[in-house]
Amino acid sequence: MNAAPFQELMGEVMATADRFGHRQHIQLTWLATRRYGTAAAVDLVSDGIQRTARYAGAPQKYNATVSRAWVELVGHHTANDDTSHTSDNTGDFDAFAARHPALFDKRLLTRFYRPATLASTEARTGWVEPDLAPFPWR
Repeated sequence: MNAAPFQELMGEVMATADRFGHRQHIQLTWLATRRYGTAAAVDLVSDGIQRTARYAGAPQKYNATVSRAWVELVGHHTANDDTSHTSDNTGDFDAFAARHPALFDKRLLTRFYRPATLASTEARTGWVEPDLAPFPWR
C-alpha cells in the first residue's frame, strides 16, 4: 500500500501533539475512517503502524487483530456520529472524543477479547474474532 496517505494523516495529527499516544492513535484512525471509509482505513492504518514498528526496530509490537479492532471500533462510532462528516478540523475531533469517551480507554478491547487471545500468534499475525463479546454492530 502507498505510504503517503498514512504519512499525511500522521503529519496532521502530530502537528498539535508532543508524542504519539493513544489519543493521537484514535485521532489518526478517526481521520482515516472519515476520509477513506472503515474498510480502507483498516489497511491504511494497519500497514502504517506495521511499517512504523518495523522502522523503529520493534516489529514484534505490531498486532494485526488489535490494529483492525481499533479501526473497526472507531469506524463504527464515526459512521454513527451525526457530525462526523462536517470538516476535518481538530475541534470536530475534540467533540467526537467528548461524545465517545470509551474509545479513550486503552483497555476497551478487553470487553471483547481475552488477554491471552490478543497475545496469541494468531492475533498478532492475522484477524481473530472477539472471543468474549461480539462487536456491537455484528
